[in-house]
Amino acid sequence: MGKMIQLFHIYKNFGSKNPALIDVSLTVERGEFVFITGPSGAGKTTLLKIIFCAEDPTSGHALVDGRNINRIKDRDLALLRRRIGVVFQDFKLLQGRTIFENVALALEIMGLPRSTIRKSVHQTLRYLNLGGKEAYYPPQLSGGEQQRVAIARAIINNPLILLADEPTGNLDPDLTMEIMALLKQIHIRGTTVIVATHSQELLKDTKRRIVTLSKGRIV
Repeated sequence: MGKMIQLFHIYKNFGSKNPALIDVSLTVERGEFVFITGPSGAGKTTLLKIIFCAEDPTSGHALVDGRNINRIKDRDLALLRRRIGVVFQDFKLLQGRTIFENVALALEIMGLPRSTIRKSVHQTLRYLNLGGKEAYYPPQLSGGEQQRVAIARAIINNPLILLADEPTGNLDPDLTMEIMALLKQIHIRGTTVIVATHSQELLKDTKRRIVTLSKGRIV
């Protein structure tokens, strides 16, 4: 299997008296599906940001796909971040761009040919039951559809890791089940999936590993 994410004694301070993360050590295996839970303010988002290389730990070491992100060159860091898909609670879609443009963006940044981008975007949108919505704009879609667009954008690169931060936070129970079923499908395809949630509903019947954070510590 091998280890996909290894965190060793991670501390994160944002200059306040209350550190966001305190002595967090965590290993996630390649192809694992893990829930990170805990109340609001427990440090879940900060932990995901460190895995996504959007925040540096104040101290401690983080290895992602065998690379020490504290010591990695900027160019290699950019390449590593492309292998990590991220889904947020508030979707973070570009409102003035079509669904096609929102999902194509990651591939355009990589400089892929138009024909390749078109094919990938159509395939991914079809996979997420969004075929025919390419020309719509985010405000024209329901919340559940917008979240699926956000997932399409996150998986278009076939990422090694998919991080989802409260992905069902704004959705009703039926849509929540739909989004969770999608994340399971993506996991079955071989992606390592980490879902941060404070929802006990999502966790009640799960056989997956649950990591609980409280006030910045793993409990």
